[in-house]
Formats: sequence, C-alpha cells, structure tokens
Amino acid sequence: MTALRCATLIFGLLAIGCGERGRSVDVVRVGTDVDAESLDPRLTRNTTGYRVINLLYDGLVLVDSTFEPTPNLARRWEHPTPTTWVFYLRETARFHDGTPVTAADVVSTFQTLLDPSLNAPQRRLYTPIADVAALDRHTVQFTLHEPYAPFLAYLDMGIVPHHLTDEDHDLGNQPVGSGPYRLARWSKGYRIVLDANADYWDGAPTVSRVDVIVVPDNTARAQAFEAGDLDIIQSPLAPQDVQRLIGRGRFQHEMMPGIAVTYLNFNTATPLLADVRMRRALAMLVDQATIIEQIYERMDEPASSLFPTSSWAHSPAIGQPQYDPTGAAALLSSMGWNDADGDGVREKNGRDLVIRLGTHSEDLNRVQTVEFMQNTLRNAGIRTTLEVSDWASFSARRDAGDFEIILLGWTQIIDPDRVTFEQLHSSGGLNWGRYTNPRVDRLLEEGRSAERKSDRTAIYRSVAHIIAEDVPYYILSYQGYQAFWSPHVRGFTPDPRGMLRSLAQSTLAR
Repeated sequence: MTALRCATLIFGLLAIGCGERGRSVDVVRVGTDVDAESLDPRLTRNTTGYRVINLLYDGLVLVDSTFEPTPNLARRWEHPTPTTWVFYLRETARFHDGTPVTAADVVSTFQTLLDPSLNAPQRRLYTPIADVAALDRHTVQFTLHEPYAPFLAYLDMGIVPHHLTDEDHDLGNQPVGSGPYRLARWSKGYRIVLDANADYWDGAPTVSRVDVIVVPDNTARAQAFEAGDLDIIQSPLAPQDVQRLIGRGRFQHEMMPGIAVTYLNFNTATPLLADVRMRRALAMLVDQATIIEQIYERMDEPASSLFPTSSWAHSPAIGQPQYDPTGAAALLSSMGWNDADGDGVREKNGRDLVIRLGTHSEDLNRVQTVEFMQNTLRNAGIRTTLEVSDWASFSARRDAGDFEIILLGWTQIIDPDRVTFEQLHSSGGLNWGRYTNPRVDRLLEEGRSAERKSDRTAIYRSVAHIIAEDVPYYILSYQGYQAFWSPHVRGFTPDPRGMLRSLAQSTLAR
C-alpha cells in the first residue's frame, strides 16, 4: 500500500472511530469505497452518488430490487399512446425545505437535464423526450419523439425543486430533495451524514441517521465492519475478506448475481488501438480464468460477452476472443510487430510496442489484475506502462480520453440500453473510447424504439455479437454482489445495485 493510500485510510478510520463508539443506537454506518462527486441527481456519475441520492431524492418512480418501476412521487400513470405518458403526483410530498412538490418541479428537472449547457452525464437517456408539460399542479405529461422502451425505468431520476434551480442553488453540494433522508453534513472525502426526514410523505424512517463513511481500501473497510465500526458493507469487497466474514458466522450476509460488469475499455481513437486486429490480439492475452480464479477467487463470474447473466439480453452463444498467447503472437507478427533485435520487446518501424494500462487505486482486485496483465503482456513482447491513481484523477483522465486501456466497471444495468447507448453509440456522452460503428448506432437506436421485448432481445444480442468481434470493450467478469450487515439492523434488504432505500423501513435492535 502506498504512503498516500495508507494516510487516507488512517484518516478515514479515525473519522469512523472518533466520537462514534458511544453513538445513538438509531444510527446506521455504511462503508463505501469512494466519495460521491455530486449530490445533484442530474449530475452524479458514480455509485456512491447514486446510492446517497436514492435516499435524498424521490423520482417519479422507484425502481425496486427486482428492477421493476413502482410508484414513488407519481402515485399512478397512464400510457394512452405509444409516445404519451401521463403521471399523477402525490399531493402530500414536500421538499426538505418544506416546499410542496408540484408538476412544475418535474418539468424543470427534465428541462434542465436536457439542456446541453448543464452537461448532465445521463442526458442522452432522456433525449427521446420531445416535451414535458404540467397539465395542472399535480399532473405531468411527457411526449416522446418516438416510442422509447426503457423510458419508465429511467424515471427514477430524482426530482429537484424548480425554485432553487431558478436561483442557481448548488444542489451538488447542498442537495434539497423530497426523499426519506436529508443531508446533515458532508465532509468531502470522508463522510456523508444523512438525517431522517420527519415530514416524509410515506412516514418518517425509523433509522434516524445514516452515516456513509469513505474507506477506500476494501480490506480496511471489511476490518472496520468486523470490529463494529461499520454496520453495512457491500461490494466491492476483497474475496479473502468475504470468506473470512462468512466464516465468522455472526453477520447477516447475502450473495447474489450483480447487474454490473468489470471490463477493459480500449481507446479506439489512439493510433495503436484503432486497428481491431490489435484489440483482438490484446484481448487474446487476457488470462481471464487465472484472474477470476486467483485474484477474484470466483466471487465474480467469467464473462463471455457484453450483458451479465442477470440481463434478459444475455446469450451464452456469444463469445469474446479467448486466452490464446500463441494466436496473439501470430496476429501481432502478421501486423509487423516482431522482436527484431532479440531484446524481448516487439517493434515495428523502429518503434517499440508500448501499451498504457490503467485503473483506480481504490479497488485492490483491479490493481492486482492490471499488474498481472502487465506481466502477461511483457511475456508476449509488449512493454506496458501502469497508470494507477485515485478515483478522481483516474476519472478525469478517462473523461478526457487520456488513456489507452483502462479497467473499470459498469453498474445499474437494469436495461440493456443502460450499458450500450451512451457508451457505444458514436454520439454517446460516455463513449470514452471513441468507438464508432454505424451498424451498432443503428441497432442501438432500434433497440430504444422497439416495442416488443422479443425484438429488443434480438437487437441487443446482435449488438453484443458485434462488440465481441470489434472489442472496443473486453468484458472481464460479471460482478457478483455481496452485502454484509450487523445483526442489529433489522429489515435491511440488499439490492444488487447497492441501493440503501430499505433502511427507510428498517429498525434497529436496542
């Protein structure tokens, strides 16, 4: 562990311990790996942000743990035509500042979300909206450009108060939602403290405070839980810590298939990786079986293509390039990359074959994976430069396209569109690898508008087949989801997305 990570870890553990041993029993402390970047639901872009926002804000719908949209701020809705949706709001819902939630807030939320100047990371999920209008104080109508299959599932977007957006209030740092919890304080990098919303329309939560505490190191987070300094921890967790905690036999535990993938993102805009042959050769040098068995200790499932087994778009018939060092060597040689001078490094036109490989430091399994891959690539005659940094620095380089190959993950895959359109459409805002394929663009557009699930299944399986051939992504694993919680937390229901919403209905043993 580096000195910087060690110092951060010590600070984080001190933040947990100081003054907390004698805490009130109606506080639940949740460990997380990274801090939120923004608590504005339109602007958040990481898992901690999503999970905290799910407690601070209500959307029109609430996507439950089975990924079904259920009533939330909208008590009911109608779908009179393929391009029209009408939502009827609860009249008792209020924001944390006491202001009633009205149709004007819904209109403002989606109008600002769609405004390119806001630069919302999920904006393209909502561009099929042609118009959103308040029919009266508690009725909202959405008109779509064309039928949009995943639309309802995406309406869990938190509704923000229009009177504050009009005033340019900083919702990212001072959130004002209508959810079961409100922000008490946020110590950046260490802790987000949420207090129960006593005026919540569905009743005040029994758990009066939720502390979300940042402990970047997975093992340290597990140790803090084991010592009683945390009440809930969940993936990502180190496999050895999972086995140890299960062996203790005194914690509540659930393991389930996740709705997330771990993958290698190839930057197809770089000259070296613009050639699909190079991407395929490098994919053939990923020793997936060893990584999953020895580093992840089978807590994740080896992936074969884009969609996890929990997705209805998954097909076991689709396969990525397999680990084949001999085949990779032959392919590299056919491209003119050979070890001409016998120094162990392939070269072409006097230039060594060098790859930049990166990930973020908070996930030790990912760090170990890229270190293992560096050795595999070196044995294949490829000099590899590792770029491992904290999440903030890593994500800044990623967003700027300043990488060649990075290891990271996609979560929240409640619909195939969620992991494809923004990521793999040539105009997608999350297409960090600048992948372009007109056929994929066309299929992704069709997948959004197709009305029958069977048609969508066929479309997304076609997409998965192309991605397996083109390799802009190499899907390393389908993530398993692990959650541990203390026995005194009663009624907590793990969600494979890592959402904590069930805490609003939980109780604590005294």
